[in-house]
Amino acid sequence: MSVAQQSPLTDVTARRNLKPGEKPFGIARLLAFAALAIMAVIWLFPIVWALATALKTETDAAAGDLSLIGESGISFDAFAAVLAEGNVYIWAWNSLWTSAVITLITVAISAMAAYAFSRLKFRGRSALFFMVIASIIVPPQVLIIPLYYQMLTFNMVDTYWGLILPQVVMAPIIFILKKFFDAVPIELEEAARVDGAGRFRVFLTVVLPLSKPILGAVSIFVFIQAWNNFLWPFIVINDTLLMTLPVGLQTVISAYGVQYAQVMAQAILAALPLIVVFLFYQRQIVKGVATTGFGGQ
Repeated sequence: MSVAQQSPLTDVTARRNLKPGEKPFGIARLLAFAALAIMAVIWLFPIVWALATALKTETDAAAGDLSLIGESGISFDAFAAVLAEGNVYIWAWNSLWTSAVITLITVAISAMAAYAFSRLKFRGRSALFFMVIASIIVPPQVLIIPLYYQMLTFNMVDTYWGLILPQVVMAPIIFILKKFFDAVPIELEEAARVDGAGRFRVFLTVVLPLSKPILGAVSIFVFIQAWNNFLWPFIVINDTLLMTLPVGLQTVISAYGVQYAQVMAQAILAALPLIVVFLFYQRQIVKGVATTGFGGQ
């Protein structure tokens, strides 16, 4: 087609350098971007405020003014005071390794359960899966007392296993993984079965390698949940040296009174590992969520 024969629409598209299938930037898209920008500012404001408070002196933080920078300027005294607490590093290590163990066990159990619900045919499967899904609506606080008495019976109060084991079963993770396994072509598994592979070997060598995106995504979700958990570690752990970071930092606040700058510094330090994890694995999170198969099931 010559330049003289191009339609007006083609000419406009060429002048705007739009890719094939790309819609022009109209008023609707402009309003959508403006709304998203406003929501992003609203969401980020508490984080900016917490960081600004943590960078103030305690006098400036207690003054209650609305300025982001106090009269004394930027100060790292709050961070220094928090890091000077010797047990902070022990609490951080406890949070790190217990969260890693919880993540490993939870993903392993959930993956096997989800595969069984997705592929195995057994009596009562639908009823059992319904019970798993129904457990999602049960508030975790309802189970605190029964779980505590159970740990007390097993002599697991004030132990790492008493902290870990009650957190390794997550019904939402089973549901998400089942939806993904439902979308995996069964022909791949049948081909492996023809070659002589057993059910468990098929699961390990065929299904799990295809499930790396969703396994990575749910692992990050479980790790964040375990790291941020406060209620159960607060109930089951009394030994200072066994506390996780959220619980340990709370004891510092209770012992020395509320120091606003230090409170915000503690919150930022506790959230910093999660921010780093998200920045490094955000692609896996997005890819895992996008491939769960919700749309086609």
